[in-house]
Amino acid sequence: MIVLDDISLRVAGKLLIDHASVSIPEGAHIGVVGRNGCGKTTLFRAIENEVDIESGVIRKPARARIGKVAQEAPSGPDSLLERVLAADTERAALLIERETAKDPMRIAEIEIRLVDIDAYSAPAKAAKILAGLGFDEAAQARACSEFSGGWRMRVALAALLFVEPDLLLLDEPTNYLDLEGTLWLQDYLAKYPHTIILISHDRDLLDTSVTHILHFDQKKLKLYRGGFSSFDRQRREKLVLDEKARKKQDAARAHMQAFVDRFKAKASKARQAQSRVKALAKMEPLATHIEDAPAAISIRHPEKTLSPPIIVYDGVSVGYEPGKPILRNLELRIDEDDRIALLGPNGNGKSTFAKLLAERLKPDGGKVVRASKMEVAYLAQHQLDELRADQSPADHVRDLMPSGTHESKIRARAAEMGFSAAAADTKVAQLSGGEKARLLLGLAAFHGPHLLILDEPTNHLDIEARAALIEAVNDYPGAVILVSHDRHLLEACADRLWLVSNGTVKPYEGDLDQYRRDVLGGGAERMTGKEKRAANKAASKPSLGNINKKIASLETQVQKLEEEISRLDAQLSDADLHSRNPREASSLGAARTRASDALAKAEAEWLALSAESEEMGAQ
Repeated sequence: MIVLDDISLRVAGKLLIDHASVSIPEGAHIGVVGRNGCGKTTLFRAIENEVDIESGVIRKPARARIGKVAQEAPSGPDSLLERVLAADTERAALLIERETAKDPMRIAEIEIRLVDIDAYSAPAKAAKILAGLGFDEAAQARACSEFSGGWRMRVALAALLFVEPDLLLLDEPTNYLDLEGTLWLQDYLAKYPHTIILISHDRDLLDTSVTHILHFDQKKLKLYRGGFSSFDRQRREKLVLDEKARKKQDAARAHMQAFVDRFKAKASKARQAQSRVKALAKMEPLATHIEDAPAAISIRHPEKTLSPPIIVYDGVSVGYEPGKPILRNLELRIDEDDRIALLGPNGNGKSTFAKLLAERLKPDGGKVVRASKMEVAYLAQHQLDELRADQSPADHVRDLMPSGTHESKIRARAAEMGFSAAAADTKVAQLSGGEKARLLLGLAAFHGPHLLILDEPTNHLDIEARAALIEAVNDYPGAVILVSHDRHLLEACADRLWLVSNGTVKPYEGDLDQYRRDVLGGGAERMTGKEKRAANKAASKPSLGNINKKIASLETQVQKLEEEISRLDAQLSDADLHSRNPREASSLGAARTRASDALAKAEAEWLALSAESEEMGAQ
């Protein structure tokens, strides 16, 4: 159990937590919620003893292993799989020591400990975690340095999950994930065997993977049982009851005060009036619950609607180099009021398709029909870097207005985006991540687009701001294309799903629940590389019969490897063997590692071929 006992926490002179107490049960999965800037991340740092609390005490289990994602993305020549395996420092040290140890008793201790910590199954475990986070078999063998910062942060998350700390601290873990990775993480965390404290603004994650909600409110902490939806209901019910109690008390106070005012001068009523004065003094007014107003988000509407369709693609291909299309044979139509969510793992072409829609990429073939005078707004999170840090929201608005526009109109447009008064003059460098995202959206949709493309728009937005975004999108009359790992946003705003996969874009006939089942059931496909298998299939055109023969062969291979591993485990668990013949014990350990690696590879191939067999059988 983790106990926060009467703690106060202050940073840079600002009081974030004021004499708050809460007890976190062992094994609980805690979702931490509250407005941006309330102190959630600072609380994490206090739990890790990185910042001092002003008063109170934080009690944690002795010798508990606490883990969080490293702030810096891993890099270097090590492969992804090697980097994740290296996170288990005990296993890595034991394997190194095993190669040089000469004392038979020490060799025996090493081998027994390696078996106890499941060291020989570690490569398979690490590979499955990496696969769940979107790295296929080929990617797992590549060096960390070959990947972008966002993908390397996924490796850091994989390394943390691999070591399974007793207390897992996660701060917005889905920010670097696509929808597929987020769905996998939800499922993984729901089954995590130890305590989790998770900061997130993803309602679906907070409903799926946690057992309690820890709410930051008015510098206090309150623990609610259940997921976010349960917490939200309980909190709203409490607010209603509190407001009823306050109104009832206000009526009682008014009645007493009226009695005092009327009869305080009458001798016959003086004693009763005096008693009511004392009662009024003892009756502490119930505080009115004041919440900060949710962030305003506004999407400017187009001045004129367009006749459908606004875009038609007929056999269109697109890519970054002539003759090397990323997407091909696009047969799609978009109408003026469509709400479409793009599905598919990162790297399959969602951003490429978005850039085609926004005319940032030209088609490499096929026919495109677009409505004349169509305005398109394209918002991608990397565009945050395009904001000028030394200028204010008002400055950015001024640059988009006609020369000579009156200052009042500039201020009105800034206010429309949620930046009024002093906020409009605040430098971008001083804005929060959510404020920058709100500004970027306002600038992207400045001229009233007919088509709005939103690529991961919820990063840096808290739950209230995400709710405001949903309201703004649903109020917007134009067409919307959404790419997001936030399933709640997709369910609230999208009425059509398109899957970007196998080099093309096609309508997905199921709903998001079905897509979740597909993703969680198709981990092996992602592990072995969907595009690679598709290319091999096109080249060799294997028959269904040949695939099923290969599946049967793999099943036999898997069974033999499992039997071999069981036999080796039985031998390695014999302490007498290690003292009697340490070299043989070391040899058996190495054989166990090879068999485990072979089993993981065979299982992955079996799952991949099974999925392919089902697809071919369904055709």
